[in-house]
Amino acid sequence: MTEIAGHQEIDGALQDLKAGSARWATMPLGGRRALLDALAVSVAGSAEEWVALASAYKGLDPGSPLVGEEWLSGPYSVLTAIGALAETMNALEKGRSPVDGFRLGSAPGGRVSIDVLPHNHFDRLLLSGFGVKVWMAPGVPAAQVRAAAGLAQRTPGTSGGVGAVLGAGNITSIPPLDVLYEIYAHNRAVLLKLNPVTDPLLTVFGKAFAPLIEAGMLRILCGNAGLGQYLVKQPIVDHVHLTGSVATYDAIVYGTGSDGAARKAAVQRGQAQPLLAKSMTSELGGVSPTIVLPGFWSKADLRYQAEHVATQRLHNGGYNCIASQVVILSEQWPQRDAFLAELRSALDRAPVRPAYYPGSDHRVAAAKAAYPQAESYGRGGGRLLLADVRLRSGENALNTEYFAPVLAVSLLPGTGMQFFRAAIEAANDQLTGTLGVNVIAHPQTLRAAGSAFEEALVGLRYGAIGINAWTGFGFLTARAPWGAFPGADPANVESGVGVVHNALLLDHPERTIVRGPFRPVHRGLGAGELTLSPKPPWFVTNRTASVTGRLLTRFAAEPRWSRLPAIFASALRG
Repeated sequence: MTEIAGHQEIDGALQDLKAGSARWATMPLGGRRALLDALAVSVAGSAEEWVALASAYKGLDPGSPLVGEEWLSGPYSVLTAIGALAETMNALEKGRSPVDGFRLGSAPGGRVSIDVLPHNHFDRLLLSGFGVKVWMAPGVPAAQVRAAAGLAQRTPGTSGGVGAVLGAGNITSIPPLDVLYEIYAHNRAVLLKLNPVTDPLLTVFGKAFAPLIEAGMLRILCGNAGLGQYLVKQPIVDHVHLTGSVATYDAIVYGTGSDGAARKAAVQRGQAQPLLAKSMTSELGGVSPTIVLPGFWSKADLRYQAEHVATQRLHNGGYNCIASQVVILSEQWPQRDAFLAELRSALDRAPVRPAYYPGSDHRVAAAKAAYPQAESYGRGGGRLLLADVRLRSGENALNTEYFAPVLAVSLLPGTGMQFFRAAIEAANDQLTGTLGVNVIAHPQTLRAAGSAFEEALVGLRYGAIGINAWTGFGFLTARAPWGAFPGADPANVESGVGVVHNALLLDHPERTIVRGPFRPVHRGLGAGELTLSPKPPWFVTNRTASVTGRLLTRFAAEPRWSRLPAIFASALRG
């Protein structure tokens, strides 16, 4: 760990990592698994400080339920990933495939699917009603899925060299999760450059990830964009991974200003080469939609799902690459206006928090300038609702990732599957990005659609699809791949190239399908939905999110049956 003062320190860190990568190639699988065990201890021991520091620079009151976001999207996410990777390494060490013990099924289009959650009794109890499947790319047979799972850990003596990870500034688990994937999926030692927003975490990250640093597989630095540019251009860096914006990607690959724009255009025409021609993966966000299928909902359903959509936009203040930005509704839905009234109320009453992410106020102002009739909600009016945004080419709200508390609503004609297919076409063709899409549908609507609904999902060109569950839950699911829909051209990168997380180390995953309960437990059981899920702790309206998040993190560090009652009690009070 170091705080970089200049190019000399970067050069020294890269030399250390080159040596560490060579040592890694000699380390047996058992040693790599033991390193994860040590990492779990150090991350758990640093969790309190980690969450306190993140809450402080985000301006959260220590007693606020919103601190639960920092627990779940911080140390909890990393601890669950460490545990899942350790199981993968244990399987490989014993000569088994990491997918042994997971159900392999089929998905539309001849795809193989893997049920990655629930996986054990704890999952079934703690995440009752939630399920996650991974759909593999078409043409990948089950035998190949089993044989290829493990990626670089199947050839542990082959070094992946040195990678540079340019960390995200919004969710604190993203940089370490990206680091873990580089190391275990690709056998690469990593130099992590923190985003300046997360610089306050430098010291605690040094403690939390000390086992990787001591093994010579990680160095962490702070620095501005210029130092990042210097880092990625060094010949010793074999690969670059970026979590950020398309603008940052373009600045790295093509350059800045008019010269960068001209070079990008020339590259797209096949008339020039990018400035950075080395191997690169990325996760770049986009404009994520939420498609609401018309149905017959109770008043409680309308209120709950409005809070669900508000959470998809307002979690972490709206500074999420997977935040919902456009809600697509049916013009013919009789309850459309009632739902919009509940959505306005949910946006207005959600807890107020500071706009901590740089440029947020400017982006909100820009959205308001583009849509003068925008409605303002929340104390101070910092949240915008853009009503009746047309689904057409060139529309600002469909092509600009606001990365701020701004939510648009668009209407389409049709009902049932006719509406859903039209919404899929609009989401694919009119909205920028392919990272994630949410679908909300009443259980009766899904039953009426039958297999046609599953077949229609194939047409959604997104890396994660959430059905009655925010795709952010897919981010939290360690064994699920996370990334844009495959096939983006680096010259038109959309939401990025490649995946991360993916603790089963699957080769050629296509997308992650997340499902959740339409209602919380106290109403779901009465409606015949056999799930035990209360209001999820990531809802911005959950009153006990901080306590539940802390308890879940403690459980992730050391799962015990004795810890479940306290988690259930806190979750049910939420």
